[in-house]
Amino acid sequence: MKISYHGHSVVKIKTGEKVILIDPFITGNPATDLNASEEKPDVIIVTHGHGDHLGDTIELAKRNQSLVIANFELSTYLSWQGVMTHGLSIGGAFKFDFGTVKLTPAFHGTGLVTENNEIIYLGMPAGVLLFIEGKTIYHAGDTGLFSDMKLIGERHPIDLAFLPIGDNFTMGPEDAALAAQFLQAKKVVPIHFNTFPPIVQDPKKYVELLDEGQGLVLELGEVFEL
Repeated sequence: MKISYHGHSVVKIKTGEKVILIDPFITGNPATDLNASEEKPDVIIVTHGHGDHLGDTIELAKRNQSLVIANFELSTYLSWQGVMTHGLSIGGAFKFDFGTVKLTPAFHGTGLVTENNEIIYLGMPAGVLLFIEGKTIYHAGDTGLFSDMKLIGERHPIDLAFLPIGDNFTMGPEDAALAAQFLQAKKVVPIHFNTFPPIVQDPKKYVELLDEGQGLVLELGEVFEL
């Protein structure tokens, strides 16, 4: 597998046959190297309904006939927009042709703010476990620190974890360092930082808080082979 980070919480996974995008916030993202018109995902996974995670999902999915995987309420809403979806709930897993996806808890909000100043409730926010080609990847989504991360790591030994470090809206570096200890992931990549002023952080300083060799700062578009 080839895995790359593209700013904010955007992660791309290329398997032997599929391209998977997680939280494709591309248009309007000042911290990404991607161009939405050039992306051709087979699968899109959305952790929750905030605009900076839902992003370009609808446009990308319609243009590429992508399957969108998200919580039940969010997937239902997206299906009403003409998108092909598969809904899951927290703790639920499903085996797809590319691997298995399981949703984990995440402590955050999830409402979509509309142009009419309304908030649409789009289900519970989630983290994502992906079991692909014999490897386990964890994308925490937007979340604060919670002790059941220990259980997630014990139940599913993690090869690669993506953890938010921006603070303000999610965990900050210190809490995210404790999360890395709880999860005991072999490699930890910081995400959700430096996109906007309230979440400015130094990812290299975060990595210094982790066990030696555990942290990995990925530059935009840099590929990590797992």
